Amino acid sequence: MDSHSSQAHARMMIRRPVAEVFNAFIDPAITRNFWFTRSDGKLELNKTVVWEWEMYNVSASVWVKELKQNSRIVIEWGEPATNVEFQFQQISENATYVQIIESEYHETGDKLLKHIIDSTGGFTTVLDGLKAYLEHGINLKLIADKFPKE
Repeated sequence: MDSHSSQAHARMMIRRPVAEVFNAFIDPAITRNFWFTRSDGKLELNKTVVWEWEMYNVSASVWVKELKQNSRIVIEWGEPATNVEFQFQQISENATYVQIIESEYHETGDKLLKHIIDSTGGFTTVLDGLKAYLEHGINLKLIADKFPKE
């Protein structure tokens, strides 16, 4: 498996306007309801923010490489860094198709396959939580419950 052409993909239709869905990833006051627990700022082009998952005592520096309003966000994160692209496609006035694509892996073989599987599962969980929160106002606590202490 070639790490340069390998990608993790997650996708979901969210029954909300594209501007609202896009903003859910930009504004940490919204994002914390379906993904991380804390951020030191909103996503802005060429800005680095820190996202925290307090229940796991984990954080990540996130650098915003590209930001096209209501259309696309590209970040770099992790150690070693990978690219994550968020694509937002307006399906109708009240429906948005979101795709998350992670790429530029540094692993090969079984380690690469594990990274892709883990990322695909993680980003799918993020989109499931986003859907529940934006469409129904429910914080399912999916990220917190993925690896419970119990």
